[in-house]
Amino acid sequence: MHRLGVVPYLNSRPLIDGLLDDPRLDLRFDVPSRLAEPLLAGRFDVALVPIIDVIRSAGRLGVICDACIACDGETMTVRVFSQIPPHRIETLRVDGDSHTSVALVRILWQELFDRRIELVDFDARRDGLEDCPAALLIGDKVVAGGKRGGFAYEVDLGGAWRQHTGLPFVFAVWAAPGAALRADPARFAEVAGMLSAARDRGVLRAREIAEQEGPRRWWPAELALRYLTRCLKFRLDARCIEGANLFARLAARNGIVSGPAEIAWPAALCAPAAS
Repeated sequence: MHRLGVVPYLNSRPLIDGLLDDPRLDLRFDVPSRLAEPLLAGRFDVALVPIIDVIRSAGRLGVICDACIACDGETMTVRVFSQIPPHRIETLRVDGDSHTSVALVRILWQELFDRRIELVDFDARRDGLEDCPAALLIGDKVVAGGKRGGFAYEVDLGGAWRQHTGLPFVFAVWAAPGAALRADPARFAEVAGMLSAARDRGVLRAREIAEQEGPRRWWPAELALRYLTRCLKFRLDARCIEGANLFARLAARNGIVSGPAEIAWPAALCAPAAS
């Protein structure tokens, strides 16, 4: 049996379509920031981990397939909410559920505004946003929690990245420990095939997923459909890889990661396209 670490948000549902009842798999759910550590510790075989954790692993984690959570513009669920103009933000409360989004906001504010902002961890569900001048929120709570109308300014981080770089942004990938990948490539090739096939099913069933899963998370069904079909990308392509590699370089340049800032991609994803 393959043990998979998965995030519980709406954005993961197209990636795991049909897998919950697969007897070959044991799916365990947690927020993105709590998946890389148990994966490295061997408690998962594969997990849907933040791309920044793959970068920080310095090769200890490798991407196993072309399924991902990415965007090529607005994300809808990764946003900075502020009562002051974004270029004047000095301190930002950050949602501890995500590592990638926290790294991305640091990079964007440095790149766009030449400002190294102070980041303060908080739990949006527990602490609330009362008297909060600026906060980064991620996930379903951005929509379901009714946060969108209570602030003077909003910055969608996916949209800001696309405007700044012209490239998509990759938030999460299916990854496994590099040592395990090298020791048993056939086993992980099987898992990779299952995950890519699940993604293909999920993309085709996006409307059904939006109608079934959206309201359970307090999403209007049509908004959930727009999110899954127009905001998000679920397949790694050459532009996604280029965007992720640029993010890795900027993370190193801004001191967010140390050591080699390279992502271990599957060889098939890096092969040149046939002419």
